Amino acid sequence: MNFLMALIINGPIKSFCYRRLQYLSSKFQMHVLLNEMKELAAQKKVPHRDFYNIRKVDTHIHASSCMNQKHLLRFIKRAMKKHLDEIVHVEKGKEQTLKEVFETMNLTAYDLSVDTLDVHADRNTFHRFDKFNAKYNPIGESILREIFIKTDNRVSGKYFAHIIKEVMSDLEESKYQNAELRLSIYGRSRDEWDKLARWAVNHRVHSNNVRWLVQVPRLFDVYRTKKQLANFQEMLENIFLPLYEATIHPAQHPELHLFLEHVDGFDSVDDESKPEHHIFNLDSPLPGNWVEEDNPPYSYYLYYMYANMTVLNHLRRKRGFHTFVLRPHCGEAGPIHHLVSGFMVSENISHGLLLRKVSGAGVPVGARWVAGTPPSPHRVPPQAPVLQYLYYLAQIGIAMSPLSNNSLFLSYHRNPLPEYLSRGLMVSLSTDDPLQFHFTKEPLMEEYSIATQVWKLSSCDMCELARNSVLMSGFSHKVTRLRSHRDPP
Repeated sequence: MNFLMALIINGPIKSFCYRRLQYLSSKFQMHVLLNEMKELAAQKKVPHRDFYNIRKVDTHIHASSCMNQKHLLRFIKRAMKKHLDEIVHVEKGKEQTLKEVFETMNLTAYDLSVDTLDVHADRNTFHRFDKFNAKYNPIGESILREIFIKTDNRVSGKYFAHIIKEVMSDLEESKYQNAELRLSIYGRSRDEWDKLARWAVNHRVHSNNVRWLVQVPRLFDVYRTKKQLANFQEMLENIFLPLYEATIHPAQHPELHLFLEHVDGFDSVDDESKPEHHIFNLDSPLPGNWVEEDNPPYSYYLYYMYANMTVLNHLRRKRGFHTFVLRPHCGEAGPIHHLVSGFMVSENISHGLLLRKVSGAGVPVGARWVAGTPPSPHRVPPQAPVLQYLYYLAQIGIAMSPLSNNSLFLSYHRNPLPEYLSRGLMVSLSTDDPLQFHFTKEPLMEEYSIATQVWKLSSCDMCELARNSVLMSGFSHKVTRLRSHRDPP
């Protein structure tokens, strides 16, 4: 990591990478000017295939928000009519039915609307990750989030499973749309994996159009403050030891073994713009000695997740089982070393916005920051051209979500996706959170539609984004064995 950090601030290397990126952009523009009509003509000659019936994968979408707001509203209303007397919650030792829960909120099914649900992101969530997280609570009530979009609750995640299966049914109906849904493992207790697997198997939450990723929220500081964990090592053991046990003795953990067959890898999630009070280096305490209430830095989380995954993958390969990859949220905000860490250990990343600046962060190369005013986490240092070129050379996938970023960190017109695409970076379009950002029954098509209108993408560009999404995904070789019309024969 020290070597890479030194590399990306080397003056001649920055100049070289900047010129190479400019060359790639110019080369693409020349290609479009010379060959655009030929490409379109070639596309028309392909029988049966057009943009609507080529496979595309939503490479970055969270299961807890994979439905749109109208879908969730309809489901809650339906549950209020059919399951009013079902016990769904325990408050201070007292069981509550669904009817009683809504009576305490002074609400009826008739009162509910998309506006009262209030789950859509708006202008008030821009650079306010705390307000965005609050949007996961329907009607602003965390109890409804627990009842309807959690896997571990009083009804054993029954409602959440039904919503997910309805989303799966919509994907199967569309036939050519796939998704990689993210479910959470927090690392607070050893039985989380068994509970999650039991939920998935018992409710038959399965579809050929869906694969799973497991996201680990970077919330050690919260759990440590609440005395739920003694040290960081305990969190790592809660996350990984059940996987070792299920790999060595699959017969003793049949549900978890079955569930893992449909899991592609791991994601690391949280607000990257949070200030980090530590730097990961040789002086950093080992996980067993990390007992303070401050959160470990981003690189610390990624390193120990990757180290444990590597050993686990060796074991699974020996046992003849499929292996996992690391696909973290990376480069949406925060310092540059997040992207350096992601480059070293990730198969793909989500967002990657901080790769966008190739001409510095508003200061000349070599200029100093004014004393006492360190660079803002939202300003990109001038090392980005080197990192962007490294991501291009390594073809590390970048799942981008322009509508999500537009509500949280970067306005749509400033999003670098078309620039990345023209330079040949491996980018794909994804939805992130349809519940918060999308309006239609097909959020992925909505994402493609808006991107095409705003950036005037050709049908070839759209198909290339779709192809990238399939190649980045964890779906089987039968699905991913596709060729681009831009590939040489």
